[in-house]
Amino acid sequence: MSETIEQKCLSKGVKLTEQRRIIAQVMSESSDHPDVDELYNRVSKIDAKISIATVYRTVKLFEETGILTKHEFKGGKARYEELNEGHHDHLIDVKTGEIIEFVDEEIEKLQKKVAEKYGYKLVDHKLELYGVKKK
Repeated sequence: MSETIEQKCLSKGVKLTEQRRIIAQVMSESSDHPDVDELYNRVSKIDAKISIATVYRTVKLFEETGILTKHEFKGGKARYEELNEGHHDHLIDVKTGEIIEFVDEEIEKLQKKVAEKYGYKLVDHKLELYGVKKK
C-alpha cells in the first residue's frame, strides 16, 4: 500500500493546515491528472472557503517538496499527478484531453537500445504520445 499525499507531507515535514489536508485528500483520490482549475472545483465542493490562490500555492508547495509532479502536455494547462506511482508513459487524446497511462515493455527495451546505440546508459525518460481516437 503506497503512502497517501497526506502521509508524504507528514514524512517530509510539510505543515498540513485543514485546507492543505483537503487538497491533499482530493489529489490522492484523483485517478486522472487534474489541472489547478479542476482541482479547485473538486476542493471547493468540500470546502467553499478554499480559494484558487490557496490551491495554486499548495500544488506548488507539493511539487517543490517532491510530492506531486507537474506535466506540461503540449497545448494544455499544466496537470499534476502523485509522484512515485511507478514508471508509466502517457497517451494524450488531443481532442478531449483524456490521458491514458501505459507501460509497454517493447518501448522500454527500444529506448534502452537507442541510448546504447549512441553510447549512453538510459537513466530516465518521459514519453508522451498524442493522438485522436479512431472512428
